[in-house]
Amino acid sequence: MSERIDVEVDGGRLATFHLGSQRRDAPRVLAIHGITSTSRTWLASARALGDRAALIAVDLRGRGQSHQLPPPFGLDAHVRDMIAVLDHLGLERATVAGHSLGAYVAARLATTHPDRVERLVLVDGGLIIPESRAAADPEQFIQAFLSATLARLNMTFPDLAAYVEWWRRHPAVDGSDVAPDDLEAYAAHDLAGEPPELHSSINPQVVHDDGIDLFSTPDAERLQVPAMLLCAPKGMIDDPHPMQPLAVVEAWAAADPERRQTAQVPGVNHYTIAWGQHGSRAVANAIALAARPGR
Repeated sequence: MSERIDVEVDGGRLATFHLGSQRRDAPRVLAIHGITSTSRTWLASARALGDRAALIAVDLRGRGQSHQLPPPFGLDAHVRDMIAVLDHLGLERATVAGHSLGAYVAARLATTHPDRVERLVLVDGGLIIPESRAAADPEQFIQAFLSATLARLNMTFPDLAAYVEWWRRHPAVDGSDVAPDDLEAYAAHDLAGEPPELHSSINPQVVHDDGIDLFSTPDAERLQVPAMLLCAPKGMIDDPHPMQPLAVVEAWAAADPERRQTAQVPGVNHYTIAWGQHGSRAVANAIALAARPGR
C-alpha cells in the first residue's frame, strides 16, 4: 500500500510516500533513494519489513513525482527537503535509510542535524567511490561512471511495456530475483511525457549536481550516530567492481566500532541489494533492527 504525502519545500511540493505497514504503532523510517531512482526503490524492502516498520519514501527533487521541483540541487538542498519531511510528519528523531546517493544524503543529514537522526542504515553508498580518487576531472568521472544510467535519461519509449522490457534486460536486473510486479511499478513511477515519447522523469541537471557533490569528503567518515552499512559484492552492471568495496567498508567500521557496523550481502549488485528479494530482506532486517523501539 502506498499513501502519497505532499510536503511543502522550497519551490513547491516534495512527493513523499508511506510504504508498507499501516499499523499506527509501527516505527516510521525515512527512506532515501539513489541518484537516478525514485521512491519505488523501496518497494521490496517495505514488503519484507511487514509490520516491523513503515517506510516514508521520498521522490527526491528532480525525480519521479518531484521531477518539476527546481534547483538548487545537491546534497545540502536534499537535506533541507528531508528536514521539511521530518517536520511535516512530526518526527523529532528518526531512523534514516539511504541507498546509493541516498546514503550520502542520509550521512549529510546526520552530520549537519545529528539531533534529528537516531540511526542510519546505509545501503551500498556513503563512502568514497574508489575510482574517483584518481579522477583529475570530476565531471568526466561522473559521465564515465554513470554512462549507462545517463544514456537512459536521453531515451524515449513508446509505452510502459517497452520501458519495463528495457529494465528487464538491464545487466543488473536480467536473471535476478527482482519481482516482475516491482519492476513494472518502478518503471511506471519513473515515466514522464506522453506516448509514443515517454521518458524517464529524472532531470539530468540534478544528476550532474548531485554527482559533483560526491567528490567532497564523505560525511559518513564524520558520523556521530550509530550506523550500519550494507554493501554489495558487485557493481552497477553486475560487474566485479563494487561501488563500496568490502575492504573500504570494513576500514570505515573499524575506525569507530562502537557506533559502526557493516555486512556484505552475498550474491547481489548495486541495484539488487535494494530491488531484489534476497537483498531487500537483508535491508529490511537491518532497518527493522535499527528502528526497533527501545533500542
